[in-house]
Amino acid sequence: MNKDINAMPKKNPLSLQLDLQSFEKATDEEKFMQQRMRESTTFFKDGMRRLKKNKIAMVCLVIVVIIVLIAAFVPLFYPYSYDDQLGISAGQASDASYNNLAPFEYGETELKRIEAGEFVFPHIFGTDAFGRDYAIRVIYGTRISLLVGFFASIIVLIIGAIYGSIAGYYGGKVDLVMMRIVDIIYSLPDLLMIILLSTVLKQTLAPLLEDTFLSKLGVGMISIFIVFALLYWVSMARLIRGQILTIKQQDYVLNARSIGASGSHIIRRHMLPNCISVIIISTALQIPSAIFTESYLSFLGLGVSMPMPSLGSLASEALSGVYSYSYRLIIPAVAICLIVLSLNLLGDGLRDAFDPKLKK
Repeated sequence: MNKDINAMPKKNPLSLQLDLQSFEKATDEEKFMQQRMRESTTFFKDGMRRLKKNKIAMVCLVIVVIIVLIAAFVPLFYPYSYDDQLGISAGQASDASYNNLAPFEYGETELKRIEAGEFVFPHIFGTDAFGRDYAIRVIYGTRISLLVGFFASIIVLIIGAIYGSIAGYYGGKVDLVMMRIVDIIYSLPDLLMIILLSTVLKQTLAPLLEDTFLSKLGVGMISIFIVFALLYWVSMARLIRGQILTIKQQDYVLNARSIGASGSHIIRRHMLPNCISVIIISTALQIPSAIFTESYLSFLGLGVSMPMPSLGSLASEALSGVYSYSYRLIIPAVAICLIVLSLNLLGDGLRDAFDPKLKK
């Protein structure tokens, strides 16, 4: 009897529930389509893919890139310098024909050269009251504003990330004391403290920076960086601290602690990389804020030292002749608005692209 049972053909269990005759075998092409997986991606690639779908952010990115390229490379081949007084350089110190030229106008010596058949590069935005080409001064002012915005944002990022990560990781009394310091700094009136610190630092740093390589940057620019290092990192520190408080409860952080990893190693290798979205967004939005701060400090005479131009200082100089030469005020004002608006809209696009909480 047992031999008869073993000799019986075994039935497929699926045949009791499904009619196997109604199914066809998949072709090789169909199998390949089923086996093909979605292309692997990274956090940055995924964020850039979403950013490219934001048309406004991409237009602003193109505008920012064009402005950066103009500020970086045009002075390399532009025939005039930001501090050249054209009447003096032409050998005619008393020649006032170069002063206050309108856009695309020429001085007397340049007109004679043109009549002689020579090519003279036009003054695209005219000249200022001292006979200096205004276009190259605007370009240099744009360069200064972009450099201040970039480096000030890097300073804010470094200080805020270190301070916020330490406060969030250690918690307890350390967090309590550190965040009370943040609250004190946050409660200070920004404009009053900026003006006060800039004035004091300008007078204090001037004798210290003499005969040093930092003197080329100017006391005003150094004081702006110090102001940002003292005041503007608190928002970044708060954001990083909030992210660290959430991340430190994750299992991979507990595993790193259990194997004896140090706090600095955990913060550097596990926590800060997972705060990258907050870091990118906050840094991108900090750049236009730094540019605007530098512009109004220079407008008040507390920013970049003369004769080095800044967009704010150019606008301040133009106030004296605003009725006669209004374009001198309009040009740097438009440049400031274009830079700040483009960077703000680009920062909003980065926030929408890289913030995981906003994913649909």
